[in-house]
Amino acid sequence: MSKNFKTSIGGQALMEGVMMRGPKKSAMAVRKPDGSLYEEVWDNKPSTIWNRIPIIRGVVNMVISLVSGYRCLMKSAEISTEGLGEEEEPSRFEQWLDRVFGDKLTGIILGIGSVIGVVLAVVLFMLLPAWVVGLGEGFLPHWSMSLIEGLIKIGIFLGYMALVRKIPEMHRMFRYHGAEHKTIACYEAGEELTVENIRKYRRFHPRCGTSFIFIVLILGILIFSVVTWSNVWIRTLLKIVLLPIVIGCAYELIKLAGRYDNWFTRAVSFPGLQIQRLTTAEPDDSMIEAAIASMKPVLPEKEGEDAW
Repeated sequence: MSKNFKTSIGGQALMEGVMMRGPKKSAMAVRKPDGSLYEEVWDNKPSTIWNRIPIIRGVVNMVISLVSGYRCLMKSAEISTEGLGEEEEPSRFEQWLDRVFGDKLTGIILGIGSVIGVVLAVVLFMLLPAWVVGLGEGFLPHWSMSLIEGLIKIGIFLGYMALVRKIPEMHRMFRYHGAEHKTIACYEAGEELTVENIRKYRRFHPRCGTSFIFIVLILGILIFSVVTWSNVWIRTLLKIVLLPIVIGCAYELIKLAGRYDNWFTRAVSFPGLQIQRLTTAEPDDSMIEAAIASMKPVLPEKEGEDAW
């Protein structure tokens, strides 16, 4: 493989592990409580025509990534805690839940958590900023209201990441995030995937999901500036309708940033790379080993088949 190759392989940090998605296969490697690695490899679903249409492909890939990432994250949580706490006697409430719901309990809890997460996201990133800025309607210029709303969203996002980083379990996940980035960087540089080689690379990467989210927030400021301020609920509904367009445009920008290296792509990547100082951390060797274990199975058989 040539040096400075740009790969389409991407990944995600998990609980005590890493997931990688290649052109044909995906894999995950999770560190079990006994120190061994759990590894799983599966085939990706065939690409459809929607994956090749600009803007639309961004939305399609976003949905695929969310579904696959959520499944892997939940499975990694089970594997990384397997056998822990079994010696403890379950409480009466836990025994009642087990009797009533049985094997469906985990799915129900995850489903409730997902609904709560979506509701909180809409409240924090759509309703709350719009309501706060809406208080200034009548004496603030229209363009400034959209700008202030966007800055509030960015502030909420950065504050959330800074707080989450202080949770020990999440900080470890951010270290696995760093291992994922460093492993991909080593592969793109054409070096053999070893702990020694990977260790020297930076933990920041222009195609990170953190960069993608930040670009979505910036584009939202521009696109949502044309949405009415007459009613907070109508404005929120219109933003939900326009969200796929924002996501699609952000995906195209992140593709450019990952493929080329010039003043424009560096400017696009710079804010997201700085935010990765919050969402990544330096991994240890065992974390890098997990990243390697999830990377190798997804590498293409033919050189260049995974070109970005």
